[in-house]
Amino acid sequence: MFERVLNSRWRWDRLLILCYHGIALEDEHRWRPALYIEPELLRKRLEVLREMRCSVLPLSEALSRLRSRDLPPRSVAITFDDGTYDFYKHAYPLLKLHGFPVTVYQTTYYTDHELPVFNLTCSYMLWKRRAESPIDARDLGLSESMALRTEVDRHRIVRGLLDIGEEMKMNGEQKNDLARRLAAILGFDFGEFTTKRILQLMNAREVAEVAANGGDVQLHTHRHRTPNDEVSFRREITDNRERIRALTGRDANHFCYPAGIYRREFAEWLEKESVDSAATCDAALVSRRDNPYLLPRLVDTTGRSRLEFESWICGVGHLLAFRRAAPQQYRLPRD
Repeated sequence: MFERVLNSRWRWDRLLILCYHGIALEDEHRWRPALYIEPELLRKRLEVLREMRCSVLPLSEALSRLRSRDLPPRSVAITFDDGTYDFYKHAYPLLKLHGFPVTVYQTTYYTDHELPVFNLTCSYMLWKRRAESPIDARDLGLSESMALRTEVDRHRIVRGLLDIGEEMKMNGEQKNDLARRLAAILGFDFGEFTTKRILQLMNAREVAEVAANGGDVQLHTHRHRTPNDEVSFRREITDNRERIRALTGRDANHFCYPAGIYRREFAEWLEKESVDSAATCDAALVSRRDNPYLLPRLVDTTGRSRLEFESWICGVGHLLAFRRAAPQQYRLPRD
């Protein structure tokens, strides 16, 4: 059945856009298995694409050929969200080895501020200390005793720290200092963590290097957020585009919604900014009939089996998918 669908005219007329987030530098795939995979798993995925004779295309070319009914058989585009250092360290060398083009949806605030992403860092540190007794976090402005054992407990602490950052209008450096103080309370080696560049984005030099070597760097907002008012939303696109142009020398015209969250009015605002497409985290193959500002992608995760991955490449996964829409709420805002 896989072979018949894979070689069908129906599949020929559709594009599979693969979505990845992080490639674990250490144990991030155990902390957030829905976001991180191990380098070895990515290597196996790329081998599957080659074994199944997929036509791996640059995203812009793939979308253009989809519209003109000129896709090659088994068309696939590979995308990475955020533009993290672990992409540069692990994913990019593997993609170059296979000769596969890639699009990186790059958020740019942390490319200029070489710091670990605040809320993710706090969540990761708390997870690393989840077996510990409750902590006294009064010095951080939180309750006297805070439990760490469950995800709900840890979420409450991170949410509280984010609220403190917002109330005090902290910049990136100030939030990093707050994370460092949390690390001290937890007995977590923040210096070593920072040196390893876990939960950091590519810096300016690395983004420029990826672009110079054929990587396609595209829009993901400057601060990894999509404000609900038009002026702020469009400013995120403008700031993001200007920074990408400065780093790569190229214009960016394709967009990915941070955390996969979108609203109907966003499409109109993106069109005003001359954005050609916008990708979601909804699971489906792309057809010519799809709204270019609501492109579906398959988010690959640690828990996805090889059989399931192959089913999506050939199209059976699309035909049998029970749930396609990604959750439309932020689990934890980035910054």
